[in-house]
Amino acid sequence: MSLFNNDVIAAISTPVGVGGISVIRVSGKSAIETADSVFRSVSGKKLSELKGYSALFGKIYDGEEPLDEAVVTVFKAPHSYTGEDVAEISCHGGMYITNQVLRTVLKNGARLANPGEFTERAFLNGKIDLTESEAVMDIISAKGKAAARSALGIKEGRLRAEIDEVKSLLLNEAAHLSAWADYPEEDIPEVSNDVLFNNLSDACGKLGALLKNYDCGKAVKQGIDTLIIGKPNVGKSTLMNFLTGAQKSIVTDIPGTTRDIIEETVVIGSAVLILSDTAGLRDSDDPIEKIGVELVKKRINSCGLALAVFDASRPLDDDDMSMLELLGDVPSVAVINKTDLDCVIDTEFIKSRADKCVFISASNGDGMDELTQAVESLTGAADFDENAATLSNERQYQCVTRALAPLEEALDAVKMGITLDAVTVLIEESIQNLLELTGERAGDEIVHNVFSRFCVGK
Repeated sequence: MSLFNNDVIAAISTPVGVGGISVIRVSGKSAIETADSVFRSVSGKKLSELKGYSALFGKIYDGEEPLDEAVVTVFKAPHSYTGEDVAEISCHGGMYITNQVLRTVLKNGARLANPGEFTERAFLNGKIDLTESEAVMDIISAKGKAAARSALGIKEGRLRAEIDEVKSLLLNEAAHLSAWADYPEEDIPEVSNDVLFNNLSDACGKLGALLKNYDCGKAVKQGIDTLIIGKPNVGKSTLMNFLTGAQKSIVTDIPGTTRDIIEETVVIGSAVLILSDTAGLRDSDDPIEKIGVELVKKRINSCGLALAVFDASRPLDDDDMSMLELLGDVPSVAVINKTDLDCVIDTEFIKSRADKCVFISASNGDGMDELTQAVESLTGAADFDENAATLSNERQYQCVTRALAPLEEALDAVKMGITLDAVTVLIEESIQNLLELTGERAGDEIVHNVFSRFCVGK
């Protein structure tokens, strides 16, 4: 049963702008009646007369004034996205018409939906859990095939199934431990330390795998903050333009052309990079250029990946050496550019300082496959399994981390022969964190924070 019996919400669920159609979604106990009050079908039939998953063609009216032709699709509770009665009005695309239709719906008993409120209702009405809800936004924001396929799997319950398996195992152990301790007079099988240890180890392994895959998935789902660095005229901007497929950076033979940091999100293989072209790293008397260089140096310390570009046709100099020193522990790919020219640079020394080294010609695209492989390997994208259960965000990561910690303590307690009462408490603590992950025992503040990041209309 809906938790919002007297509340009808409405919002535009398609991007506002010029297009073939726009969709206004209406949800709530009286959603179909609200839609009926603004819609007249060409057949004269009412929306309330329809079965679920049916549609009518007609016009939207504001009073007696026709606004637009429309197709209205009806979904009956509980077989709808939100679990409530839903009417979806498909009218012509365009900012004016779409907004006029929405305002008319709002004048006739609906209120404007909050960000994510349709999906929040789906969660509160038991249609999806919290992990599946968060996957909705991951599907919308996916920047590549692997991210989209992974998010769809989570939306279809892949993560929930994995968590339920661990949770069921822990609940059975907790129940056995509690019953054995609380009812000694009953004929309850004694807890086997070996079985308990093996089951806890299995649960730890599954949770640990989720944490590991999350780290690999960052490059696929969230994107890695990546800097293209190097001294002037080594081909940084040419590489940036090639990777983005557009002229984002100015390419000239004049040193110091790039003064600021130019950012763009690109997909390289299955890795998503938040790519920044930066000012050339060199000593300069130009005060503006010096500011740009200092900004790059600060960014290097906090970035997730550096593409350090070198000119193959020029020997290493002090500026190159300074850049290699700046890299420190930052994951880095040495990109030796201009391989279409004679190579005189000391490649062995560069390989000794960078995590990966590739040879390319940014001007004609040679070596880009090798660059892709290096980036995927270094960021973990190559190890990401899009078909595996995957954590979507930091909230989920922290829940699993907090669930794993007491289980590892419980394993140590079983090893050392500590009283099983303490083990029971630790198992129950882990279960609580898994329940928070799926939303079964998540507080209002957590739920609100999850859905506040959604777009209006979803």
